Amino acid sequence: MKEAIVAKGPKVSIHDVPIPKPNADQVLIKVIYSGSNPKDWKVPEIRDPHNSGDDIAGIIEAVGENVTEFKKGDRVAAFHEMMTPNGSFAEYAIAWNHTTFHLPKNTSFEEVGGHLYQSMTSAIGMYLRLGLPAPWAAATTPIPLIVYGASGAVLIPRKGAYAVKLARASNIHPIIAVAGKAQSFVESLIDRSKGDTIVDYRKGDDAVVSGIKDALKEAGANEVRYAFDAISEHNSFINISQVLAKQGSKITLVLPWGDYSAIPDYIKQEQTMVGCVHMDIEAESSEGKAGIKTGAKEFGYVFFRLFSRGLQEGWLTPHPYEVVPGGLNGLETALSNLKNGAVSATKYVFKIEDTK
Repeated sequence: MKEAIVAKGPKVSIHDVPIPKPNADQVLIKVIYSGSNPKDWKVPEIRDPHNSGDDIAGIIEAVGENVTEFKKGDRVAAFHEMMTPNGSFAEYAIAWNHTTFHLPKNTSFEEVGGHLYQSMTSAIGMYLRLGLPAPWAAATTPIPLIVYGASGAVLIPRKGAYAVKLARASNIHPIIAVAGKAQSFVESLIDRSKGDTIVDYRKGDDAVVSGIKDALKEAGANEVRYAFDAISEHNSFINISQVLAKQGSKITLVLPWGDYSAIPDYIKQEQTMVGCVHMDIEAESSEGKAGIKTGAKEFGYVFFRLFSRGLQEGWLTPHPYEVVPGGLNGLETALSNLKNGAVSATKYVFKIEDTK
């Protein structure tokens, strides 16, 4: 099969390699479309060259002996385990059973192929880290929520947009969406009738802080205790810190390497890392010492299947995307565009069969 290897630069080379085989708990997927994310060029900058693609949309080719939910020929989407071999920048990819889900007939491969990394990151941040009500136990009273980077920033595309969609699915309002030039897109996500509003971060930090405070007043909210920071740099968390309540506040951040020492101690910081859906709870962690045996793996299993239902019912819809010409031959240019900030609020996807 053809496989693309991403190296520092980014530089991409395409190789002929054997088709991989799934282990007992994995599936082998013929990749129809693969998505891309900023980490696909970032990680090769500091790690060995590898197939860094993780968003898969395709057809089951083979399953491991423990897999009962899928069979050959099933239309699926899947989230490949980051930093492991056999990613989505190839004709065939490997995914774990628990991070694979059936693709509804009303959803095309290209629509969903590039959004699993972003949507699961948003779900982890909203529900596992902030502890907000899940869609099946929706909020019955107002819960103000700040989503900073709601349109999808260049560095962290669509995480904020999916957070807004999930908030609405959980009846979490008012949503204070901090966004930039893609405000028309954010407008299509929020519900003004429930107090949701948009604050323009291009007006500067002071305007952002005052805009959030004004939005809270207009919505009749006394305070805000929850924030999903989909930017996590350029003063985003500093601005948020100035408006969060001084008791019981939480902020979740999506860049693990940031210096967040400026956040006051009274605000609980949570790190949102999508890779946790492939990790076991360590015995020496606080959860492990408390006797907790399950966690993010089970969360990922449940929410990926909820995404399938949401796509089928229409309350979860894919965001704007662009099919890159040439399949994997267009990968290097696409990743370079992501690195140089030449794309915003649009997802790059690759039709693998177009690869020469």
